[in-house]
Amino acid sequence: MLNLGFVSAILADYDLNGVLKFASDNNFKCVELMCWPSGNADARRYAGVTHIDVDNLNVEQIHTLTRLYGVSISGLGYYPNSLDPNPEQAEFYREHIKKIIRAAARLDVPVVNTFIGRNWSLSVADNLKLYAEHWPAIIKVAEENNIRIGIENCPMWFTDDEWPGGKNLATTPAIWDRLFEIIPSRALGLNYDPSHLIWQMMDEVKPIYDYRDRLYHIHLKDVKLYPDKLNRVGIMANPLEYHSPKLPGLGDVRWRNFFAALTDVRYRGPVCIEVEDKAFEGSADDVHTAILTARNYLSQFLVL
Repeated sequence: MLNLGFVSAILADYDLNGVLKFASDNNFKCVELMCWPSGNADARRYAGVTHIDVDNLNVEQIHTLTRLYGVSISGLGYYPNSLDPNPEQAEFYREHIKKIIRAAARLDVPVVNTFIGRNWSLSVADNLKLYAEHWPAIIKVAEENNIRIGIENCPMWFTDDEWPGGKNLATTPAIWDRLFEIIPSRALGLNYDPSHLIWQMMDEVKPIYDYRDRLYHIHLKDVKLYPDKLNRVGIMANPLEYHSPKLPGLGDVRWRNFFAALTDVRYRGPVCIEVEDKAFEGSADDVHTAILTARNYLSQFLVL
């Protein structure tokens, strides 16, 4: 029913063979593989990782490795700011998304996961205009290649350089509705991560029911709210001042309700662990422990 995998960004020092071998050795059925441009300079945590270089795509080699290890590719991932206020940078990001869409079609991978992006200094309304200007061309490429786009709902507002609006527009159901109204194509959907609704003080389960036909990929990440910190700084503080990403089961996501909802709506597809827990970043052993601890917790809801 549900194929458990993980997001490959956490294994940044591994090559593709190493990622797929680790997945196979540890009973994972799939992996979301990162496709940042090789040699890029993005220093953001978990960004800039390249496990498939779409500029030098070797389709047969990738197919050979997935067959060898019995692990499928749940999606190709690339998470830049395609509405960056620097127009040349934004155009580069959008063109690379298109390259990944074409690569996904060649690899028989059904989903490309990314962000909408945002000019963080502009309002939601102004960013919707930017989206209406620039995203139809991306969706057209997706439609031509029979690929679905999974938009992750992370606000990308954590620190001062992302203040005040964050770097991803697709943050709430109200905004998702506008995105789908402006571009009604069924090629556009969600790579849904429940943790981001928790720290926005929202119900993380209800969107599964409301957007059941737009769930193209799922990220499994938890988050811990710290009420004492929140009471001191308030919700208008930089969000990392009152919350922290955690492994599934170590935070506030209601996982039993979450998986009950996925089964209710008959979701069939990938559910991929995304590790961003700073408590597990001290060493390679910590990283391995993080992935496997999350797997062990989630195994109560899945057949491994």
